[in-house]
Amino acid sequence: MERHFEKVEEILKKYGYKRENLIKILLEIQEIYRYLPEDVINYVSTAMGIPPAKIYGVATFYAQFSLKPKGKYAIMVCDGTACHMAGSPEVLKAIEEETGLTPGNVTEDLMFSLDQVGCLGACALAPVMVINGEVYGNLTADKVKEILRKIKEKERESANV
Repeated sequence: MERHFEKVEEILKKYGYKRENLIKILLEIQEIYRYLPEDVINYVSTAMGIPPAKIYGVATFYAQFSLKPKGKYAIMVCDGTACHMAGSPEVLKAIEEETGLTPGNVTEDLMFSLDQVGCLGACALAPVMVINGEVYGNLTADKVKEILRKIKEKERESANV
């Protein structure tokens, strides 16, 4: 896939190609592509004079970056102690039943991606999942399936408009 780098170039210019802005630059790039594609990392490397290995080091160190495509609806399920004890394995099972996803993967249509994380910091609402920044707490398998079905329905309706 041949990529055009105009938007990447705009972001680089916005931050003055400065090394100290690398994290901000990568975050904005990831907003465009929903992950950090290899060719884009190589472009940024050349444009900023930073070795690709250093950029990969930053991208793999910080949990908010992904080197694999994310779905339009990026699901994160907490598996910290409180969530695990409150039922996060059942949450993961319900997501798999509804979407076919297991942690670390994305649906073929790029609609959903699923990540299992150590803690989302919402222990009082355990078990918890976050979809595109929206927190869903006190989950049961049925609640999870209902949330995902509503998202699918919304997508079908917007596709028919």
